[in-house]
Amino acid sequence: MDVVMANPTNNIISVLTDPEGRNLGTTFDLPQDAGPKELHALVNAVLQNEEKLPYAFYIDDHELLGPLGAHLLKNKVSVEQVLRIVCQPQAVFRIRPVTRCSATISGHSEAILSVAFSPDSKQLASGSGDTSVRFWDINTQTPLQTELGHKNWVLCIAWSPDGKYLVTGSKDGEIRVWDPSTGKPTGVALNGHKKWITALVWEPAHLESPCRRFASSSKDGDVRIWDAVLRKCVIILTGHTLAVTCVKWGGDGLIYSSSQDCTIKVWETTQGKLVRELKGHGHWVNTLALSTEYVLRTGPFDHTEKTYKSADEIKQAALARYNVAKKDSPERLVSGSDDFTMILWEPAVSKQVKARMTGHQQLVNHVYFSPDGRWVASGSFDKSVKLWDGYTGKFIATFRGHVGPVYQISWSADSRLLLSGSKDSTMKIWEVRTLKLKEDLPGHADEVYTVDWSPDGRKVASGGKDRQLKLWMS
Repeated sequence: MDVVMANPTNNIISVLTDPEGRNLGTTFDLPQDAGPKELHALVNAVLQNEEKLPYAFYIDDHELLGPLGAHLLKNKVSVEQVLRIVCQPQAVFRIRPVTRCSATISGHSEAILSVAFSPDSKQLASGSGDTSVRFWDINTQTPLQTELGHKNWVLCIAWSPDGKYLVTGSKDGEIRVWDPSTGKPTGVALNGHKKWITALVWEPAHLESPCRRFASSSKDGDVRIWDAVLRKCVIILTGHTLAVTCVKWGGDGLIYSSSQDCTIKVWETTQGKLVRELKGHGHWVNTLALSTEYVLRTGPFDHTEKTYKSADEIKQAALARYNVAKKDSPERLVSGSDDFTMILWEPAVSKQVKARMTGHQQLVNHVYFSPDGRWVASGSFDKSVKLWDGYTGKFIATFRGHVGPVYQISWSADSRLLLSGSKDSTMKIWEVRTLKLKEDLPGHADEVYTVDWSPDGRKVASGGKDRQLKLWMS
């Protein structure tokens, strides 16, 4: 057993670090009765924060919730060396867990395959096996438009970060761009892919505003970059030898694509050149997540519900949010695979594996960074959700409770709560602080394929095999 303090009157020599291990100030001589409140005052003073920011404190991945001395005894922490205390900034606002289904909206005549809130949380879109795209009014909880532009299953949808467009992709390889204000397509379908669309992603708003370029990946092995204004494909990224399963557009302007050929490719987006190739998985790579993905998806919009008058205002606000999320460290990428493992990468810096994350007993279906980049959550066919350290890839906890494969996960905007949807027809909300189940949300009559938590934190949408779109409120 580790050596623990022998004398309860002794102070503890400690150092405060940020989540990446960089020291904040020098060493501190802390009394044993110091707790989160005292550390909170100390870290705000050290960082000279004009507005006092909330922090959570971690010692060896255990959150400090009471006096330092008692915590060290309980967790058998040695104080022979300098004690490292990780200071994790917290969201100033708090999101309450959703607890009840506020609306069950019928309309789709086949399974709902994708749901997504607009970046400003005011609208919701869904795509279905009935070939329709639907826009829903969040306030009245009724259908706004039903559009039958596609001829096959609508597999994926993505809002532009400025909220001006929705793009949808279908099983026959067709892509459509919609104007959410009218619910109508902006023109004819975009064709080019030979097989079904597996993922869609927009260029971040801080790089280009108004938003116009987006990327699509397909089972045909290609990634295509499209211009929504010119209504044409501008670059084709070829090189994968099997189906491309996921595509992400990073904040530095790079595109990341994962494939059944076991590789992840990194592309620049002016000419479509391959920058590097990430190899490490032994089977299909199914899913990718970026540490900055949340702010890239929501662009300038946050919980304050601020509106913007011009494209330039949107670009500046999106850039400010991106810089806060990225801080001064490289963007991180996590990949999940059929080989049951995940890998943490820093692709802008190196093609080497930063950490291999093992523990799932079945294929990894979905991975997602928390909005603050601190955590990674993974959903697997082994019926579990796992939580990992987003900086080191270290395993934190397993959330058990689902009795079927976990299909999709979503985070609350304050990074404190995690939502999962499963084949077992339920959704569950997990609390990061206690590492326990917070809410069980039954209600669907069959498999839950898709879930999304609105960026303002007030609503959750879910859809699945029972054809019902459900809205949930706190």
